[in-house]
Amino acid sequence: MTHVTPRIRVLDEETHRMSELTIWTLDWVPQGPRGFVRDLRLRWACDEAGLAYEVRGIPFDGRETNHLERQPFGQVPYLDDGDIRLFESGAGLLHLARKSEALMPRDPLGEAETIQWIIAALNSVEMVTVPWWFLGLSGTTENPLDGWTTSRLDHLEAVLAEREWLAAGRFTAADLLMADILRIPQVRRQGDRPATERYVARVIGRPAFRKAHSDQLAWFAGSDARRSEDHQTS
Repeated sequence: MTHVTPRIRVLDEETHRMSELTIWTLDWVPQGPRGFVRDLRLRWACDEAGLAYEVRGIPFDGRETNHLERQPFGQVPYLDDGDIRLFESGAGLLHLARKSEALMPRDPLGEAETIQWIIAALNSVEMVTVPWWFLGLSGTTENPLDGWTTSRLDHLEAVLAEREWLAAGRFTAADLLMADILRIPQVRRQGDRPATERYVARVIGRPAFRKAHSDQLAWFAGSDARRSEDHQTS
């Protein structure tokens, strides 16, 4: 049987009573990925929309197999909303967007544009940039995905040079997701794309991002002492 030990972080008892939203993430990660673990996307969306939520942790040790009944690939995050249980950050984001007009317009055109750009962020940008920067971590001098990545980022630069937001003429969940993909340091350093850089800075300058980012850093930092104690007594 798979065991998941919950670590609950709730802002206050009133929030806990009001919320059925639970974001699951790892209870600890090393310094490198902190601030970039994808539960941040769901935290950020909830903070933008004013949705109450709590965060629970999955043990970092054994993470490849200790929650396969909830996430068949052993990844995070996943989301609970009452009886609804979702894995994949994109699925969770779409679910949250349907709960709040702050994340997705209710008119058919605005909704369609937002969904279109959410899918584009996942399938046309992140699908290329993640393997590209991951290969770069290996220290290879020639990355075979350089051309593909450059092409996708250049196409996006042309779009962002002509608009402030991706969909509906305002901030939506599509901007949240796209900026989270583009803010990866390796991606931001890849080439000179002033419109893209202005866009990323504008989106991650939002108070809800700053809060979600700070909360994630605090979540993992709070686990450092506990993890050290556990290892000393094991």
